[in-house]
Amino acid sequence: MSGGEVAGILVAVFWAILVSFLAVALARLAQTLRATTRLVADVTEQAVPLLNDASAAVRSAQTQIDRVDAIATDVQEVTSNASALSTTVASTFGGPLVKVAAFGYGVRRALTGRRDDRPSAAGSRREVIVGRTVPAARRARRAQRAADRAHREKGN
Repeated sequence: MSGGEVAGILVAVFWAILVSFLAVALARLAQTLRATTRLVADVTEQAVPLLNDASAAVRSAQTQIDRVDAIATDVQEVTSNASALSTTVASTFGGPLVKVAAFGYGVRRALTGRRDDRPSAAGSRREVIVGRTVPAARRARRAQRAADRAHREKGN
Protein backbone atom coordinates (compact mmCIF):
# COMPACT_ATOMS: atom_id res chain seq x y z
CA MET A 1 0.00 0.00 0.00
CA SER A 2 1.25 3.19 -0.95
CA GLY A 3 1.02 6.48 0.92
CA GLY A 4 -1.65 7.83 -1.46
CA GLU A 5 -3.89 4.84 -0.91
CA VAL A 6 -3.69 5.16 2.87
CA ALA A 7 -4.49 8.85 2.64
CA GLY A 8 -7.50 8.08 0.42
CA ILE A 9 -8.78 5.50 2.89
CA LEU A 10 -8.35 7.95 5.80
CA VAL A 11 -10.26 10.64 3.91
CA ALA A 12 -13.01 8.15 3.09
CA VAL A 13 -13.28 7.04 6.76
CA PHE A 14 -13.30 10.70 7.89
CA TRP A 15 -16.13 11.50 5.46
CA ALA A 16 -18.06 8.41 6.58
CA ILE A 17 -17.82 9.45 10.25
CA LEU A 18 -18.78 13.03 9.37
CA VAL A 19 -21.80 11.89 7.36
CA SER A 20 -22.84 9.57 10.24
CA PHE A 21 -22.73 12.47 12.76
CA LEU A 22 -24.67 14.67 10.36
CA ALA A 23 -27.26 11.91 9.82
CA VAL A 24 -27.71 11.49 13.61
CA ALA A 25 -28.00 15.27 14.04
CA LEU A 26 -30.54 15.52 11.24
CA ALA A 27 -32.55 12.63 12.71
CA ARG A 28 -32.66 14.32 16.12
CA LEU A 29 -33.57 17.62 14.48
CA ALA A 30 -36.42 15.89 12.66
CA GLN A 31 -37.67 14.41 15.98
CA THR A 32 -37.50 17.86 17.60
CA LEU A 33 -39.43 19.40 14.72
CA ARG A 34 -42.10 16.66 14.93
CA ALA A 35 -42.43 17.22 18.71
CA THR A 36 -42.64 20.97 18.18
CA THR A 37 -45.32 20.50 15.53
CA ARG A 38 -47.35 18.29 17.90
CA LEU A 39 -46.92 20.84 20.70
CA VAL A 40 -48.08 23.70 18.49
CA ALA A 41 -51.06 21.63 17.35
CA ASP A 42 -51.99 20.83 20.97
CA VAL A 43 -51.61 24.47 22.03
CA THR A 44 -53.76 25.58 19.11
CA GLU A 45 -56.34 22.92 19.96
CA GLN A 46 -56.54 24.15 23.57
CA ALA A 47 -56.14 27.87 22.82
CA VAL A 48 -59.10 28.13 20.46
CA PRO A 49 -61.69 27.15 23.14
CA LEU A 50 -59.92 29.36 25.68
CA LEU A 51 -60.06 32.30 23.29
CA ASN A 52 -63.74 31.59 22.65
CA ASP A 53 -64.38 31.54 26.42
CA ALA A 54 -62.41 34.78 26.87
CA SER A 55 -64.37 36.40 24.08
CA ALA A 56 -67.67 35.33 25.68
CA ALA A 57 -66.48 36.69 29.05
CA VAL A 58 -65.59 40.03 27.47
CA ARG A 59 -69.01 40.22 25.80
CA SER A 60 -70.71 39.41 29.12
CA ALA A 61 -68.65 42.06 30.90
CA GLN A 62 -69.60 44.60 28.25
CA THR A 63 -73.28 43.74 28.76
CA GLN A 64 -72.91 44.19 32.52
CA ILE A 65 -71.10 47.52 32.05
CA ASP A 66 -73.93 48.70 29.79
CA ARG A 67 -76.45 47.74 32.48
CA VAL A 68 -74.48 49.55 35.19
CA ASP A 69 -74.27 52.61 32.94
CA ALA A 70 -78.04 52.54 32.46
CA ILE A 71 -78.56 52.21 36.22
CA ALA A 72 -76.17 55.10 36.91
CA THR A 73 -78.06 57.25 34.39
CA ASP A 74 -81.37 56.36 36.06
CA VAL A 75 -79.97 57.17 39.51
CA GLN A 76 -78.72 60.53 38.25
CA GLU A 77 -82.15 61.29 36.82
CA VAL A 78 -83.87 60.28 40.07
CA THR A 79 -81.46 62.47 42.03
CA SER A 80 -82.14 65.49 39.85
CA ASN A 81 -85.90 64.85 40.11
CA ALA A 82 -85.66 64.58 43.90
CA SER A 83 -83.69 67.83 44.00
CA ALA A 84 -86.30 69.58 41.86
CA LEU A 85 -89.10 68.17 44.04
CA SER A 86 -87.31 69.33 47.19
CA THR A 87 -86.90 72.83 45.75
CA THR A 88 -90.57 72.91 44.71
CA VAL A 89 -91.79 71.75 48.14
CA ALA A 90 -89.53 74.24 49.91
CA SER A 91 -90.72 77.13 47.76
CA THR A 92 -94.38 76.07 47.93
CA PHE A 93 -94.68 75.29 51.63
CA GLY A 94 -91.62 77.03 53.10
CA GLY A 95 -92.85 80.62 52.81
CA PRO A 96 -96.36 79.99 54.15
CA LEU A 97 -95.07 77.80 56.99
CA VAL A 98 -92.63 80.52 58.06
CA LYS A 99 -95.47 83.05 57.98
CA VAL A 100 -97.74 80.77 60.05
CA ALA A 101 -94.94 80.21 62.57
CA ALA A 102 -94.24 83.94 62.79
CA PHE A 103 -97.95 84.66 63.24
CA GLY A 104 -98.17 82.03 66.00
CA TYR A 105 -95.12 83.51 67.69
CA GLY A 106 -96.61 87.02 67.47
CA VAL A 107 -99.92 85.84 68.94
CA ARG A 108 -98.12 84.06 71.76
CA ARG A 109 -95.98 87.14 72.52
CA ALA A 110 -99.08 89.32 72.47
CA LEU A 111 -100.89 87.03 74.92
CA THR A 112 -97.79 86.69 77.11
CA GLY A 113 -97.20 90.46 77.03
CA ARG A 114 -100.73 91.07 78.33
CA ARG A 115 -100.15 88.83 81.29
CA ASP A 116 -96.80 90.52 82.02
CA ASP A 117 -98.40 93.97 82.07
CA ARG A 118 -100.13 93.03 85.31
CA PRO A 119 -97.96 93.92 88.29
CA SER A 120 -96.57 90.95 90.17
CA ALA A 121 -96.05 90.78 93.88
CA ALA A 122 -92.48 89.46 93.68
CA GLY A 123 -91.35 91.83 90.88
CA SER A 124 -89.84 88.92 88.98
CA ARG A 125 -90.40 90.39 85.52
CA ARG A 126 -87.29 90.11 83.40
CA GLU A 127 -86.11 92.08 80.39
CA VAL A 128 -83.69 90.88 77.74
CA ILE A 129 -80.74 93.19 77.16
CA VAL A 130 -78.16 92.19 74.58
CA GLY A 131 -78.87 88.52 74.93
CA ARG A 132 -78.93 88.51 78.76
CA THR A 133 -81.76 88.53 81.29
CA VAL A 134 -81.71 91.28 83.94
CA PRO A 135 -84.00 91.21 87.02
CA ALA A 136 -86.11 94.28 87.70
CA ALA A 137 -84.02 95.27 90.75
CA ARG A 138 -80.79 95.34 88.71
CA ARG A 139 -82.58 97.33 86.02
CA ALA A 140 -83.62 99.90 88.61
CA ARG A 141 -80.05 100.17 89.96
CA ARG A 142 -78.69 100.67 86.46
CA ALA A 143 -81.27 103.34 85.74
CA GLN A 144 -80.35 105.08 89.00
CA ARG A 145 -76.62 105.02 88.14
CA ALA A 146 -77.33 106.41 84.68
CA ALA A 147 -79.40 109.22 86.22
CA ASP A 148 -76.59 109.98 88.74
CA ARG A 149 -74.03 110.13 85.91
CA ALA A 150 -76.23 112.46 83.89
CA HIS A 151 -76.72 114.73 86.96
CA ARG A 152 -72.96 114.84 87.60
CA GLU A 153 -72.23 115.69 83.97
CA LYS A 154 -74.71 118.59 84.15
CA GLY A 155 -73.03 119.87 87.27
CA ASN A 156 -69.54 119.91 85.76
